[in-house]
Amino acid sequence: MTDFIDPTDHAVWRPLWDLQARLDAEIARVYADARIEGLKAAWVKELIKLHVHGPMTITELAASVGRTHSALSQKVAAMRAAGWVATSVGADGRAKEVDLTEKSRHVVVRLAAEWRATEAVVQEIEDQLPYGMLRVVRDIEAVLSRTSFRDRIAEKLAEDPAWE
Repeated sequence: MTDFIDPTDHAVWRPLWDLQARLDAEIARVYADARIEGLKAAWVKELIKLHVHGPMTITELAASVGRTHSALSQKVAAMRAAGWVATSVGADGRAKEVDLTEKSRHVVVRLAAEWRATEAVVQEIEDQLPYGMLRVVRDIEAVLSRTSFRDRIAEKLAEDPAWE
C-alpha cells in the first residue's frame, strides 16, 4: 500500500457534473417513455441540425454545433453505429458527408419538440434562481478572460513536484 491519495475523491464541481448527469438521465427517460430507443440526448442537436440544413460534412456539422472535427468524427461514428446517421464520401471525394437515416427522420420533429420543451423548462428554472446559471457562466468567463483555465492549471502544476 502506498501513501498515494486518490485526487479524484475530491472534485469541487462534482455537484454540477452530477446535476448534469441527472438531467441527462431524465431526458433519456422522456425518450424511453416515448419509445425512442437507443438515442443519447447528446446526439439530438446534431440530428436537428441535419434535419434543418440537410446533409453536411463532418467539418460543417462540427462548426454548426461548436465542436472540433475530431470530437464530431467520434460522435458521428457512434451515431452511425446506432443507426441515427449515415455517412458517405463527400462531393470532393475526401470529406465524409453525414445525413439522417430513415430511423432519425421518423423522430426528428419530435426531438425538436423535446428540445423546445426542455429549453422552456430550463428557462423556468433559471427564472426561479436568485443567481442564475447564465450569470454564473458569464462570471466564470470573465474570470477566465483574465487568466485562462489552461494557464491556471499550468501554474498549479509548476508548484507540484509530481509534475516534473
